[in-house]
Amino acid sequence: MKKTGILNQPISTVIAGLGHTDTLVIADAGLPIPDSTTRIDLALIEGIPSFEDTLRAILGEMQVERAIIAEEMSSASPDLHERLRALLGDVPVETVPHEEFKERTRTAKAVIRTGEFTPYANVILVAGVVF
Repeated sequence: MKKTGILNQPISTVIAGLGHTDTLVIADAGLPIPDSTTRIDLALIEGIPSFEDTLRAILGEMQVERAIIAEEMSSASPDLHERLRALLGDVPVETVPHEEFKERTRTAKAVIRTGEFTPYANVILVAGVVF
């Protein structure tokens, strides 16, 4: 049995398999997930697990080079936008229109679906390297 870190086997497997510039999406409960993209569904009930808790866990194990969010997040969910920026720290953040964001999920290694109901609570994490 794994002792620390992310205990969810599919998430651990995806993170361990990421290479430089591969992407991983953390999504709210409503983001459409392409049939061709691996879905890791954590949604239990509204708010559980939260987008922020899930992001915090992922950031503890994944080397992130940059992040991509929908430009609509800053106006539709400004408090979440501020907290996301704080969690990401010095990680550069690119903003794109939501429709483009959805298109970019097609090439992600996986989409982790949370129970989050906050509008535009989605982020694409771009894998960096640790050396």
